[in-house]
Amino acid sequence: MADKTNEILKRRTFAIISHPDAGKTTLTEKFLLYGGAINLAGSVKGKATARHAVSDWMEIEKERGISVTSSVLQFNYDGYCINILDTPGHQDFSEDTYRTLMAADSAVMVIDASKGVEAQTRKLFKVCVMRHIPIFTFINKLDRDANDTFDLLDEIEKELGIATCPINWPIGSGKHFKGVYERGSKEITVFSDTEKGTKEGEMREIPLDSPELDEILDYGQKDKLMEEIELLDGASADFDQELVDKGELTPVFFGSALTNFGVEIFLKHFLSMTTPPLPRKADIGVIDPIKEDFSAFVFKIQANMNKAHRDRIAFMRICSGEFDANMEVYHVQGDRKMRLSQPQQMMAQERHVVDKAYAGDIIGVFDPGVFSIGDTICMPGKKFAFEGIPTFAPEHFARVRQVDTMKRKQFVKGINQIAQEGAIQIFQEFHTGMEEIIVGVVGVLQFEVLKYRLKNEYNVDIILENLPYEHIRWIENEEIDLDKLVGTSDMKKVTDLKGRPLLLWVNPWSVGMTLDRNPGLKLTEFGRS
Repeated sequence: MADKTNEILKRRTFAIISHPDAGKTTLTEKFLLYGGAINLAGSVKGKATARHAVSDWMEIEKERGISVTSSVLQFNYDGYCINILDTPGHQDFSEDTYRTLMAADSAVMVIDASKGVEAQTRKLFKVCVMRHIPIFTFINKLDRDANDTFDLLDEIEKELGIATCPINWPIGSGKHFKGVYERGSKEITVFSDTEKGTKEGEMREIPLDSPELDEILDYGQKDKLMEEIELLDGASADFDQELVDKGELTPVFFGSALTNFGVEIFLKHFLSMTTPPLPRKADIGVIDPIKEDFSAFVFKIQANMNKAHRDRIAFMRICSGEFDANMEVYHVQGDRKMRLSQPQQMMAQERHVVDKAYAGDIIGVFDPGVFSIGDTICMPGKKFAFEGIPTFAPEHFARVRQVDTMKRKQFVKGINQIAQEGAIQIFQEFHTGMEEIIVGVVGVLQFEVLKYRLKNEYNVDIILENLPYEHIRWIENEEIDLDKLVGTSDMKKVTDLKGRPLLLWVNPWSVGMTLDRNPGLKLTEFGRS
């Protein structure tokens, strides 16, 4: 029992979120570097011969130099066992990104110091707020010219509605970036450049009152820093762990992932401020990670991770207890006992089979086609279900047509399998059935991914015809007769894979008009998984 408790207490499971190109993948790799999981940080972009980032494994990702799917990376550091859920930051990301946040206990928000809060960051932040999970901010790219630091903090507070508490403070930016001032120790950390991707680099801590500082800092930098410290101490929120835990206050750190400056400082502070795995809500109450036996939920399904084997992996977040590879478990939604086949943990696409795993860990298991996103796995005789994962509203729609109608069978199989993974949502026009398929995605890159995967994995060519719809609502009171629904001229009636009715509109004001014309109609932006 003590072993199990100790293992769970040292787990930290977090997601990294950011806008495209804020440096998230670089930061992830530097974490792995400190954990000894990789020896040399991979170059994310570059020629075909360059190393690809460790967390990017799908062919299309290697071609484009971006993260399309969410990866799970585990490493050990300083007595902690860390599970990083690396989400795609590309603006054309998918619903998969939102879902990954459901499996995390906290989030690290990476912001580009020269750009501030960007659109994608806002969307992901909303999901964190919905879950009340702690959010930590790393303001990156101080090795380039940055915006005013107070303006950056102000923007985070105004745009995201969360209070900020800087734990350290940058001195200069771009060519004049000298280091960070640690508010707690009142010391300045200076660091020699380690751009080569190795973690070795001379890091020194110099007291604020040391005469040596005058030699290191540029003319006027010390005076400016003293003014900023005074302002900061008077104006910024005090650190309050309780508010951080509630997701109402974000500790802020500064650095440069590319040159490795401030990354380890951030990692150490972050680990001391985050908690072990959190309890989860289920239909029988809250499930305690330590007291309860093994339980988990499926948050992601990924097909064809290994081209040599047509496989399908269900990713599970372990919520409580200890997993043993030989144990028999109960699949709640399938109402059957089973053994989880080939349980493995992932180091990007490198997998290794595991005998044991604990609350907080993410495991991938072979899925013969029985699991769906949101499913609960627990011990036989327990029978409870975790809260479902919401289905997030797509923002782009297209009609799908296959080029070769003789390949109907492969087409239906392929599009259904990809939809079950959650990267796309499939809708059918009301009354026309499977002949007319509409695909909805959160980010438009998913259309390209769909086309690429149907061609490469199912040998099916498709034509996508973009549709003008941008607003979608599920009908909550499903007893409503769709035939009698009074809509607007820009409205389309569709059903999802489970036959649930949905409405699509081109214009935002049409949603309100439809509600006005149909008393008693209830609409929602989130579907149920």
